[in-house]
Amino acid sequence: MFTSFLIKYAEIGVKGKNRYLFEDALVQQIRHALKRCEGSFEVHKTQGRIYVDALSEFDFDETVEQLKTVFGISGICPVVVLEDQGFEQLGRDVVSYIETVYPEKNKTFKVAARRARKNYPMDSMEINAEMGGVILDAFPNMAVDVHNPDVLLNIEIREKIYLYSIIIPGPGGMPVGTNGKGMLLLSGGIDSPVAGYMIAKRGVKIDAVYFHAPPYTSERAKQKVVDLARIVSRYTGSIYLHVINFTDIQLYIYEKCPHDELTIIMRRYMMKIAEHIAKETQCLGLITGESIGQVASQTMHSLAVTNEVCELPVYRPLIGMDKQEIVEISEKINTYETSILPYEDCCTIFVAKHPVTKPNLNVIKKHEQNLREKIDELMETALETEELIVVS
Repeated sequence: MFTSFLIKYAEIGVKGKNRYLFEDALVQQIRHALKRCEGSFEVHKTQGRIYVDALSEFDFDETVEQLKTVFGISGICPVVVLEDQGFEQLGRDVVSYIETVYPEKNKTFKVAARRARKNYPMDSMEINAEMGGVILDAFPNMAVDVHNPDVLLNIEIREKIYLYSIIIPGPGGMPVGTNGKGMLLLSGGIDSPVAGYMIAKRGVKIDAVYFHAPPYTSERAKQKVVDLARIVSRYTGSIYLHVINFTDIQLYIYEKCPHDELTIIMRRYMMKIAEHIAKETQCLGLITGESIGQVASQTMHSLAVTNEVCELPVYRPLIGMDKQEIVEISEKINTYETSILPYEDCCTIFVAKHPVTKPNLNVIKKHEQNLREKIDELMETALETEELIVVS
């Protein structure tokens, strides 16, 4: 029955004179997402509306699922597109629509007409009243409810007539790429993929860096991170994943620094390396999955010490969330089952038994002096030997 979709957006609608830039970005993102579907589609703008028209046979459910991955879409409305053949034919089409879409004919309804084409012989109020009468005549068990109807029947009179009543929620947010690019520190855990998803929802293009520690972490651990990046890329588009061999740096820190400070010092060097890559790739900030107090390296004191090494801003979209809230989002975006696979990452392998929770910056810097003989060379080697994986 449905061969078209009306795409609704929310925030884009208040963007003023540059709204068209966001609309154009959304159109491009929709086209990209629909390449994953069978069939061919036309995506076009007209009079403040974005439409997706199927040009061939297509799978309705698959198409909707792909549209649900496009940030910027607030609602997906399956639409019946009609030629203007007069009000009587429109009434018959509306009755046929209700007959098909709503098997139970005891619902309340409201007609909401919008006459964008002003030469149509009836205005919006007249269409609402007359079409309401047509529906009541056809379905005596239905009733009008203008405040809280079961069915809100939208009729848009444009160059063609668009009829719809179903609004499937989209992910919301802003089209990816309209707010610059950020570098995500991606691990194999639950939090960082969710952080990437949430920042991308605000229109940020995502690249990622993963710290690998062979032989202490296996190839399966790396593949797990690649798989997580692939799941997230359904929402963000292709992700450039920078894999850094961190083993020698970790072992050197383990040898030269107090063990209760291992995690925080390793984290500082991860941030330094991630920032170096971010600057080279024109990223505007770092993104982490940290949440205040979740582990020792995420206390306020620890975050302050970690931040000290960075010139770029560090974005932490999960900062005020508890674990259950993060898990719920990971389940929604289908990263949870991959995140809990039992392959250790480099942070968990080298974690101290009793890590410091209130590190002192001056003390940390003093102990980092123990590394000055080789740490710059080790960081340079890690950057020179990085592996770049394009995930899509």
